[in-house]
Amino acid sequence: MKPAVPHAVEAGPRSPLAMVMTVTPRALLAAVPVVTLGMLSFVPSLVIAARRGRAGDWAACAGFAAANVAWVLWAALTPEETRGAEFAADLLLVLVTTLGAAAHALFAGAPWRTHRAGADGTA
Repeated sequence: MKPAVPHAVEAGPRSPLAMVMTVTPRALLAAVPVVTLGMLSFVPSLVIAARRGRAGDWAACAGFAAANVAWVLWAALTPEETRGAEFAADLLLVLVTTLGAAAHALFAGAPWRTHRAGADGTA
């Protein structure tokens, strides 16, 4: 007698390999802004937006691209020795483009946030 639910669809604990394979692409995307110190902060959000095509994802991509452009312009226009507010602005832009983009790559589209309206009969 065949089971009512096919083996591949059965609910239960996932294998460690399956969990690693689902987390690895997000971890690699999150590593891009960290390794490049924010210079390629828009890349993870661009990949996420290209995959899902949602307006919010494209807005996040535009935001990180704008922060990246602002950081590059700020770095080009500020003198080599910065103190006070200029240093704080520099640090803020680097943190937003580096840590913010890495966090977005890790947590955007996490399983607990990807509920599609209408997929289970609810709105």
